[in-house]
Amino acid sequence: MQRFDLIIFDWDGTLMDSISKIVDCMQALARELSIAVPTEKAVRDVIGLSMPEAMRALFPDETEATRSGWINRYKAHYQIFNATPSPLFEGVPELLTSLQGASRKLAIATGKGREGLNRILDETRLGEFFHASRCADETQSKPHPQMLHELLAELDVSPERAVMIGDSAFDLQMANNAGVAAIGVDYGTHDRDTLLSVSPLAVVSHPLEILHHLR
Repeated sequence: MQRFDLIIFDWDGTLMDSISKIVDCMQALARELSIAVPTEKAVRDVIGLSMPEAMRALFPDETEATRSGWINRYKAHYQIFNATPSPLFEGVPELLTSLQGASRKLAIATGKGREGLNRILDETRLGEFFHASRCADETQSKPHPQMLHELLAELDVSPERAVMIGDSAFDLQMANNAGVAAIGVDYGTHDRDTLLSVSPLAVVSHPLEILHHLR
């Protein structure tokens, strides 16, 4: 019997190697605006949050209206100005194919906006693998559990039959808050010790290692 019927993935830093591009774009935005440039660590530490929450954490002295106006400028850097490649991590296509072949349901819970996720699913042609997805502009930001609650309800899966896989403490905290198991990956945003501090089932260093914990 399968232990988990639903496998929920974060996107950035878990399936796609996009962390460096996110850092570069956020720092480029700050330089464009002639404000203090956040450190790489500061940007990495907010990846996974919704964009308004990330902006609030990085630029706390600015008004909400000002920060809101910067979001489209950040998107322009990410989609147009920055040419840093964002490949899938090695092993991701094989991982998804293996899980799909095992008749499990797959879903995405991401800090990306819906427009961005749809675009990248089209570009990577991975949309066919996933039964449902939730984005940060559709529900509460991680680590609030609403994103997972909605996926569980849509796909009719109980919390104990689902697992969340992510590269940030926000992903694992969200899983804890929803009563869902979690597996961390340490090749993305947060290091192994940070992920272990949130008590996941396991922390892996390669996408295909995830399979060992799902059998």
